[in-house]
Amino acid sequence: MHATGSELTARQLYGVLRLRAEVFVVEQDCPYLDPDGRDLLPTTRHLWSAGDERIESYLRVVDEGDHHRIGRVVTAKDARGRGLAARLMTEALEIIGDADSVLDAQTYAQGFYAKFGYVAEGDEFLDDGIPHITMWRRVAAPTR
Repeated sequence: MHATGSELTARQLYGVLRLRAEVFVVEQDCPYLDPDGRDLLPTTRHLWSAGDERIESYLRVVDEGDHHRIGRVVTAKDARGRGLAARLMTEALEIIGDADSVLDAQTYAQGFYAKFGYVAEGDEFLDDGIPHITMWRRVAAPTR
C-alpha cells in the first residue's frame, strides 16, 4: 500500500508511527523524536505492507528537490525474513525512477541496500548512538 503525506488517514499514520516506535525506540532502545515534520508533506510517499491487524513493514520516500531520500525503513520483529522490506525498496525505486536517491543506513544493513544499487559514501557516523553510513544511488544523467 502507499499514500502521500496528505493522503494518509489517521489510522494509517497511527500504524506507521506505532511500528516505527516499536522497532526504533523500544527494540533498539533508542529514545528519539521520530515525528520530524516530513510525514505529512504532500511530496512524501509512504509505502507499507500490512498484515491482518497492523502494518508489518514500512518506508518513506521524501522528495528533496534534486534527489529523493529513503528513510525509516523498518519491519516488525515477527515479520522479518519474508522479504517485505525488499519488496518496499523495489516499489520505492519504481517511484523514484531515474532520479538520484540517498539513505542513511544502519551500518549492519549496507549489504541489503547495496543489492539495490546503493554505494556507501563518506565515513560512518552515529545517529542517536547507532552507527550509520550514507549511501547513494546515483542514476540521473549529469546536467550541463
